Amino acid sequence: MTSTVANVKDKVILVTGGAQGIGGAAARLCAQRGAEVIITDIKDETGEALAASLQAEGHKACYERLDVRRHEDAQRVFGKVKERHGRLDVLICSAGVLRGPMLMPDAFPVDVFDDVMAVNVRGVFLCVKEAYPLLQASDKGVILLVGSGAGVTGGSSSIAYGTSKGAVNGMGMTLENHLRGKGIRVNVVCPGGIETELKLRQMREAAEALGQAFDLEDARARLGDPEGVGAALAFLASDDGSYVRRNLFTR
Repeated sequence: MTSTVANVKDKVILVTGGAQGIGGAAARLCAQRGAEVIITDIKDETGEALAASLQAEGHKACYERLDVRRHEDAQRVFGKVKERHGRLDVLICSAGVLRGPMLMPDAFPVDVFDDVMAVNVRGVFLCVKEAYPLLQASDKGVILLVGSGAGVTGGSSSIAYGTSKGAVNGMGMTLENHLRGKGIRVNVVCPGGIETELKLRQMREAAEALGQAFDLEDARARLGDPEGVGAALAFLASDDGSYVRRNLFTR
């Protein structure tokens, strides 16, 4: 199926964290609209299943394992994109982790802080670094970074997560300034409370830290659908999104 609005037909799109959640929703929608989608993640079984289901529907999708913390992984995956396609039209950086909710600075483990920064900040940089020459080879390259309102307002239960998403926001603005003359558009998408595995785990851990009961159904009722953010990402991936600048906030 293709759409005259947010049409990404024939675009080559790579999604990190694409096995499920927001990344999975974006990957699915882009493939259904005619893009050739490379789904990357470390959740191999889930990512391979999504790619297989899209292929069974007649869409173009494949799965590649990518640990965004590892430069050699990024070099390998983007090297394959170069061999197969010679270009990349859209990079969607959705891989992320949220750890350490409700912990004060003195109780926050340094290794946990480092790991959150490694995934959420270093991982984004490594993918942008390796994608850049391929995006230059596209007529209209696009970089979409999944940030968070927590990185703008500070409203996060995790010091590390809020800090990392603030860095993603800053990276997006800096990249826009560097790349606007190179034919590459950069946007940061800041979702609100969305029903993902990451968010539900954070809510459970936060409730436990406060000595409160966690009600899964109540939590789900208060959260948005990943498909809504996926639709926003698909719009920005298309040429129709070319007039959007910098941040876009969603529910």
